[in-house]
Amino acid sequence: MLTIITETRDNEAELAQTLSALVAGAVEGLVSDVIVLDHASQDGSSRVADAAGARFCSSWDMTDIVRSARGDWLLLLEAGARPAGRWIDDVAEYMSLNKMPARFSASRQYRRPILQRIVNRPAPLELGLLLSKQQAAAIAKSSMQLADFANGRAVRKLGSELVPAWVAIANRPDAE
Repeated sequence: MLTIITETRDNEAELAQTLSALVAGAVEGLVSDVIVLDHASQDGSSRVADAAGARFCSSWDMTDIVRSARGDWLLLLEAGARPAGRWIDDVAEYMSLNKMPARFSASRQYRRPILQRIVNRPAPLELGLLLSKQQAAAIAKSSMQLADFANGRAVRKLGSELVPAWVAIANRPDAE
């Protein structure tokens, strides 16, 4: 079983996209629970999380969050990111055969312009992070952010692609 954890701050639309992409994983029995960590959102993020059956936390201790996760594995995603393709099968197979953390493959359809890829480092969770609950518990500290789990971590690459959160953010009606 897999627990999805994401952080949000006024990302109502992006959160909705991520949560809707995870429904298939819940239907297939892979996703056991979803936890949304909020950074003082002023939009409808809490309503979106509630409608999706996710646990919405406006204040938290990361060690408690990891400990309370129902899945044996955690998938950390940015709000707006969407796993694509055969992600359910790929993640389930990976969890059954491996112990090392993993990331999704970069989307071939959604790539930043070449200059941006050269100049800007990708966000730590741009390709998500899949790690065991045991590994996360060993790393977790009370005031950590999700991105801190990804820093300096050796990872493998999943076959499935992830549409990164920046795609959803760039396509906001107010982004123009």
